[in-house]
Amino acid sequence: MKLRKTLLALAVGAGLSIGVAPAVHAAEIFAKVGTFGAQFLKVGVSARATAMGSAYTAVGDNAEAVYWNPAGIVSVRDSQVMFSQVEWPADINLTYGAFVFNPRSIPGTFAVSGRAVWMDPQIVRTAFEPDGNGEEFDSGMATLGLTYSRFFTDKFSAGLTVNYMNIGLGDFTVNSAFADVGIIYRIGIRGMKIGMSINSLGSEITFDERPARLPTMFKVGFAFEPIRVGNQRVIASSEFSHPVDNAERANFGLEYNMNDVMFLRGGYNLNYDTDGLAAGAGFRVNTGSRSWVNLDYSWVDMDALGNVHRVTMSITY
Repeated sequence: MKLRKTLLALAVGAGLSIGVAPAVHAAEIFAKVGTFGAQFLKVGVSARATAMGSAYTAVGDNAEAVYWNPAGIVSVRDSQVMFSQVEWPADINLTYGAFVFNPRSIPGTFAVSGRAVWMDPQIVRTAFEPDGNGEEFDSGMATLGLTYSRFFTDKFSAGLTVNYMNIGLGDFTVNSAFADVGIIYRIGIRGMKIGMSINSLGSEITFDERPARLPTMFKVGFAFEPIRVGNQRVIASSEFSHPVDNAERANFGLEYNMNDVMFLRGGYNLNYDTDGLAAGAGFRVNTGSRSWVNLDYSWVDMDALGNVHRVTMSITY
């Protein structure tokens, strides 16, 4: 029976992967790159997910899922807080935080989250003073979100995040709202899960009298555990995404878990402009019978843009 279930899981995973690859390679050559706004919304915010090649839509089971697939936070049975730092190219920084909790009086799981993209003040340059006129200006982007997720059956969960967004560049500023929605179905064989999400769903924004659409993205993912021996297990995941402003993409990832203490991860981003190989590791320190601290790190090769590093710390209590 166990062998049959394992073979079934492998068949489903292989079927999804085989179906994804031709779709990616058959994608249209033309992509609407540079025609949509708020591109910072597509920057992966956490270490565990990006170390697995960002194939996280079906995996998400912690506070990181607020960003990747809000349906996944139902796996947080107590409370969890996380903080993440991303060192992006060109000295751009992204800081992200989320708090997941389960109020006893209301069914379901809630979360509040926020992110900020920031950089050092920039020099004001003009056509007549290309080296600067002695003034500086600030620029940055920020979001605040409220998430609700719950089980509708013992295998199916859905989640929704409503976000407020602010974008500022010197004297110009934009305020808007958007939503992230997702579902996860747990098949029950070898930890098999299928996840789907739509991220950055919202109306146009107008910046300096120029309208631009948000970079909405549809994703579908599959995950399962091909190896589970004693206190060791491996999670394998794959994902297909359709961004409105680029060609279709695929993501693949693996996570090795040793006794819920040490984690090794690797992945690959297929058909991206820059993202390629990814890797990372994590450690967990138990601080009580139902509390622990996780520290995760990821490295992603972005080709000519260099390497991107992420560090995430989460506390469960």
